[in-house]
Amino acid sequence: MTNRLADSSSLYLRKHAENPIDWWPWCDEALGQASRDDKPIFLSIGYSSCHWCTVMEGEAFSDDAIAAYLNANFIPIKVDREERPDLDSIYMQALQMLTGQGGWPLNVVLHPVTQVPFYGGTYFPLEPKYGRPGFLQVLNALRQFYDEEKARLSEITETVIGNLHQGVQLSAAPTVPSTAVLTAGLTTNAQLLLPKDQGTCFPMIPYAGAVLGGGRFDLELDLAHLCGQRGRDLALGGIYDHVGGGFHRYTVDPTWTVPHFEKMLYDNGLIVEYLADLWASGQREPAFERAIALTHTWLRRELTGPGGYFYAAQDADNFVTASDAEPEEGAFYAWPYKILESALRADQLQELTEAFTVTPAGNFEGQIVLQRRHPGPLSRAVTVALDQLFTLRYGTPAAELATFPPATSNQVAKTHGWPGRIPPVTDTKLIVAWNSLMISGLAQAAIALQNPDYLATAVRAAEYIRQHQWVGSRLHRLGYDGTPQVLAQSEDYALLIKACLDLHQANVVGLGPAAATDWLTLAISIQQEFDHWLWSADQGGYFSAPTDSGEALLVQERPYQDNATPAANGVAVANLVRLALLTDNLDYLDRADRTLQAFGTVIEQLPRACPSLLAGLNWFHHGTVVKATAAAIADLAIEYWPTTVFTLSPDLPAGAVGMVCRGTKCLAVANSVDQLRQQLQP
Repeated sequence: MTNRLADSSSLYLRKHAENPIDWWPWCDEALGQASRDDKPIFLSIGYSSCHWCTVMEGEAFSDDAIAAYLNANFIPIKVDREERPDLDSIYMQALQMLTGQGGWPLNVVLHPVTQVPFYGGTYFPLEPKYGRPGFLQVLNALRQFYDEEKARLSEITETVIGNLHQGVQLSAAPTVPSTAVLTAGLTTNAQLLLPKDQGTCFPMIPYAGAVLGGGRFDLELDLAHLCGQRGRDLALGGIYDHVGGGFHRYTVDPTWTVPHFEKMLYDNGLIVEYLADLWASGQREPAFERAIALTHTWLRRELTGPGGYFYAAQDADNFVTASDAEPEEGAFYAWPYKILESALRADQLQELTEAFTVTPAGNFEGQIVLQRRHPGPLSRAVTVALDQLFTLRYGTPAAELATFPPATSNQVAKTHGWPGRIPPVTDTKLIVAWNSLMISGLAQAAIALQNPDYLATAVRAAEYIRQHQWVGSRLHRLGYDGTPQVLAQSEDYALLIKACLDLHQANVVGLGPAAATDWLTLAISIQQEFDHWLWSADQGGYFSAPTDSGEALLVQERPYQDNATPAANGVAVANLVRLALLTDNLDYLDRADRTLQAFGTVIEQLPRACPSLLAGLNWFHHGTVVKATAAAIADLAIEYWPTTVFTLSPDLPAGAVGMVCRGTKCLAVANSVDQLRQQLQP
């Protein structure tokens, strides 16, 4: 028997549709029921490709005794964090206040009237283990606390809501932070890229990208090496799928060896752009080029939907056989040594062992996650061996497999009849923000590597969004089988504007056929919509979610903290400066100024929280436009100019090739590309 989630568009919610728990989606009806029945709300937030979310669904949330207790004593609500990042952000902050840590699944218990949390945690085991109490024991204690400790309950909720309100009341700076503040902030962020001795490793691309863009400054650190090493860790490490392409979410160790195996669209878009920037900066590592190319192939093969948009993610887990009750983490990607011995000739296995960390003992639960030993090009023998492993995994040679159908659910995964291994489930929803990150990555890679195919893939996705993600005059965040849902949030607007500007720059460079869409005009139009619905007129900066949605959130956040993805306000500042440079409309610069003032104290005091705002500040102080001929732009654009935009100039003096302008000041007209290049140097 299914619950209320059975008809949800969200794959994550549908995965819980057959739980015995009487789940509600987040809605006014559920919140009202909690208030009327005086039952605390058990709010559980996760996402479809989350490994521990999957584990908890199969354990605690499928247990009849737990379901009976939850249904009788709580109002259980499920939220897909990818649908509602605004809710996820608020309750994640509350969880961190309550426990000092966060993660997913995000489970918090809310007061039924105020929706303020008074308890929280992440994964709860069914039975006591890992030093944690069993879930039913936790629920019993929570209900007893709610019924008997009203004074303490009120004290906790008042503290939490007070801290949440304090967190959104940021102190504005009287002026835009200086270049000295920028330099100090970039130095702090550069230190985060230093190798570590223990713990997990995340790509941290917003941090690495901001630091790479600060190469003009003397930070007493070898930025080129630090940023290049992050690229090498990604392109050579086990976080990269060397057989099929695409990057996993993070590694569980400090050596970039064993990943958490889910593949997220946002990571892949950010990493592709970062590797392309490294390439443009002169770090022509062959592993970067291969990682971009194979990721593009994986994207086209497995993560591209009808019409050209990109799917959201692939799970970490997959079924080894169709009879398995539960999927197994990493089974699609890891290699038992005996399989390698049987699939490859002895000389091929030897070649593979010299290029990758291949040992009989393995490096992941007795199996092997491929990790390269050295940078540089792979030999022909190694690429042939990797092709054979591809055929073993997918059941078809790579050259013959242009598209690979997604396993859209566990049931499809078990029943499709795959010619190779059973693949992980793919979440096929469209998320505008994540698609935009991939569009930007491909556009930048197209320019840096002079590959029109990357641009063509990006344009198809952007055209799909342009044609399908507006309802009336409003952009919508999600797309389910062609149906747009949920009003766009600030990250959708900011990242889509950036993607349009990146496509505009690729067209200015002259890659591919002439654009059917004027991407600059579209960026201007989206910026107007963004300003209308999410701009904070009183405080400056942009709210997370539109204020006219009719829903009363605990607080109205203005996102400035980066995590795996860049914060909307940092991206927005860079967009506004780029628009000012490309249009000569100083109103955009005024809005960027106001936003930087709004977050000025944060930039100065908490630079580790906001690398994207530092990148925006870099644009504000050093934004440059090159007005030049098509030939001059084509020569310059393949190099790395982190705070520069290009525009065609038809009215240059005879013999001139271009002109460099910063802010409201232009340098002397240049008569050669070398002269332009010299003028662009810091």
